[in-house]
Order: sequence, then C-alpha cells, then structure tokens
Amino acid sequence: MRSYTVADSPFRPADPTVYVMGGCGPYANTRAALMHIDLSLARGKRVLLKPNAGRMASAGSGIVTHPQVIAAAIDAFLEAGAEVAVGESPIVGVNALEAFAAMGVTEIAQTRNCPLLDMDTRPFVEVAIPGGIAIQTLNVCPEVFEYDLIVSLPVMKMHMHTGVTLAVKNMKGCLWRRSKVKLHMLPPVEGYQEKPIDIAIADMASVLRPHLAIIDGTVGMEGLGPSAGQKKSLDVVVVSADAFAADAVACRLMGTQAEHIPHLRIGAERGCGVIDLDQITVFPEDWRIWSDPFCPPPQNLTLEFPNITILDRNSCSACQSTLLLFLKRYGTRIFDYFPNGADIHFAIGKGHDQVPEGTLCIGNCTLRHQNSGIFIPGCPPVASQILTVLSGKPSVDTEDKGEL
Repeated sequence: MRSYTVADSPFRPADPTVYVMGGCGPYANTRAALMHIDLSLARGKRVLLKPNAGRMASAGSGIVTHPQVIAAAIDAFLEAGAEVAVGESPIVGVNALEAFAAMGVTEIAQTRNCPLLDMDTRPFVEVAIPGGIAIQTLNVCPEVFEYDLIVSLPVMKMHMHTGVTLAVKNMKGCLWRRSKVKLHMLPPVEGYQEKPIDIAIADMASVLRPHLAIIDGTVGMEGLGPSAGQKKSLDVVVVSADAFAADAVACRLMGTQAEHIPHLRIGAERGCGVIDLDQITVFPEDWRIWSDPFCPPPQNLTLEFPNITILDRNSCSACQSTLLLFLKRYGTRIFDYFPNGADIHFAIGKGHDQVPEGTLCIGNCTLRHQNSGIFIPGCPPVASQILTVLSGKPSVDTEDKGEL
C-alpha cells in the first residue's frame, strides 16, 4: 500500500487568493483568470487536467465541464511549456472517451495533440489515508502519480448528496472504477452527525487535492445536481491554487456558504485548505456582482412525485439521477401500468433490509430484493430499461445517452 499526499501547489501564494472572471464567455474568462497565475512554474512539467466528464452529456448542459474552459486550460499550459493531458474516471457504465466525444472535447484535444486518458484502463494504486475517519484507503487511478501537477476543472453544481460538487469533490473522479461508489455505501460514523460520504470526501481531500482549481460556472446546475437538476447560466470562472478557497468563493456565488457544506467544513478543520472568506483575498474586489443564487436540492424528493415513494438507502448519485430523470419524463405514465391506484414504491441503494411487496427495485444494488418486487438491473439502468420492464415491450429513450 502506498502512502501519498499531494504536495503543496507551486502556484500557491502565502495567503489564499482566488480570481473570479465573468461576462466574456468560457474561453476568455478562463484565460483571463489564469493570467493571474504564474504558469511558468509548470514549464517542463506533466500536467493532468481533470474535468467533470463523468457522464454522457453535451456542452452547455450544466452536467459536464464546458469544452472551451478545457481548451483554454490546455492552451495556457502548453504556452507555458508544459506537457498536458486530460483524464477522467467516469461513473459506472460510462466510457471516458465516449463522454469526451459527447461533450465536445475530442476535437479540441486532437487539434492540440493533447492526449485524452481513460483512467480506468490500468490497475489502481492503493493509497493510505493517515488519520482517515470514514475510510482508511483509496484506490487511485495511476495517472495521478505519473503527472507532476493535477488541475481540477469541475462544473459549478448543487449536489443531492453533498450540497455542492466543486473542485474538492471533483477529485473523486480520480478514484478507480467502482471504488467511487463505495463512498456512497458507508455505514454511519460513530460520534459524527454528518453523512458518511461527507466525511469520506474530507478523508480523500486529506491526501488527494489538486494543485490548481478552475471552476467552470459558464453553465452550472441548480436543484437536483449532479445531473437531474436545472441548468443555470452564470458565465463565470473561478481560479485558485487553494481548491478549498476556490470552492468557498464558488459557494458564495451560488448563494450558499462553504461552512454549510460538510465535506468542505470538515476538510478545512483538518487544515486541508481555507474556506473562511475573511482569510481569502478575492480579485476583483467587486467579484460578488457575479453572484446569482442557485436553487438547492429539495429536502423531500417525494414531494415532487405525488403517490410515489422513493426508498433510498446508501445509493449513489448515478442511480438517484437515473430514477429522478425517469420520473421527470414518465412520472404520470407509469400509473398506466399500476391501474389499482395504489402508491408506487421505488427502491435504490444497497442498504435496505427489506422493501414493501411490489416495490420497483432499481439497479444491481437492490438485487437481493428481486423476489419482493420488480427488479430492473443495471449500474445504473437507463430509462429505456425501466420502461421495458414495466411495459413488457422493448422501449427506447432517446435521452438515455444524452443525460445519464
């Protein structure tokens, strides 16, 4: 087992500093913000850009990093004399190279001779987490150790499990294959009121932090992020060598506070970064003009779907997003297949001891309850699979590849 801690960023000034640029489009905003970072320190270095490319989605969807933000980062580091690659380990069931193509990054990378890396193709490196509370080890994609500098390029999004997903949480896409899912299936941590996943992300951040954060707020996502919410245009980019400070500023732009986001608060308390805005220098001074509050995730998901109960125990965001998107599209039609007028139960996640008779069990984690209800396999299944099982006929959902 390897013990590993990301070195302090060479770009990091004595005090945490964040740069906010907006109003000029994704490419120009990114280049303008990066002008404040001394990228000459990357000359001769190998730089890995880690965007949010974990799902099949198009540019401007609010789900994946805008390709022009990635293009600007590639250009800036190439001009600084660095060797640059773009890598991702997506959610289960998504191929990284297909996701890059869907979001419009493939052509951008090819014209710049920039490699695109599927970071799930090679064996992982097991990394120890000294002092880990919810988790003690990580299975990390090997590219993390082969590049000198790691840059996190997330989308500005609300998140149904963790409040927000920004530069710190985006590093979860450096975890190998299904090991990412395990963070959603942890038991409660004794002595802590926070969700186990929040504590686990803070554990991860203690050994796996980016050297530079470039947060894409071109088109973000409010409500049911990371993929089932509503897109929200902000036309802003946030850059910092302190990922926690960048996340804190992004949180304020989104209408929340980093202190209210458990994984950021816990990580800051452990000394992984700074989230107190009074301790952060932000340029320009009027950066708050770009603030436009995002709608938070709803507290009770069943309110949006009358007569439907969602039983969620230790699910991951992939199955939650699948189910919520399915209900948005077909929430009224499914009652055609249950004419008795009774409430419909859906179960997702691995933590159910039992489910009511007739429950729709979504995803492989509910397999052991297949005899109690209707089982839809997949990790995650897509809408067409759910429709096929309910209707008994082959079904096609044209949005399966575009949003999930």
